[in-house]
Amino acid sequence: MDIRKVKKLIELMEESDIVEIEVKEGEDAVRISRRSTSEQQAMSPRVESSSITSSINNAETVVSPDKPVTVKGHIVHAPMVGTYYCAPSPGSPPFVEVGVRVKKGDTLCIVESMKMMNQIESDKSGTIEAILVENESTVEYDQPLFTIV
Repeated sequence: MDIRKVKKLIELMEESDIVEIEVKEGEDAVRISRRSTSEQQAMSPRVESSSITSSINNAETVVSPDKPVTVKGHIVHAPMVGTYYCAPSPGSPPFVEVGVRVKKGDTLCIVESMKMMNQIESDKSGTIEAILVENESTVEYDQPLFTIV
């Protein structure tokens, strides 16, 4: 799809109240969406993968919009973009909670991507020190999800 058409679609969205638009042209498709101001304010803050500033002595400094946070231990990152789920189904208990001991290979969460449920497994044995995302929130590629000590 021609980039000029995509830019024109973005301009049209900015001039209107349209929140999302999807256009298919032959085999090409593009989906453009934006959040309204109220949705952005209602979302809980989360750590973005682009906000990691350093990794020294097994401690990472993560800069959030409010303040920097130092995270110690091993960090499990999201392997893909998707929706984070802490449990196998809405009524089920979460896979892990803070303070729970996990072994390498244990399921920590599910990330739904393109209608596929992907189990995210621990790549290290240890204790869950922190869960860095909210249930049902959107996660970005390489975004920190858990810390294990």
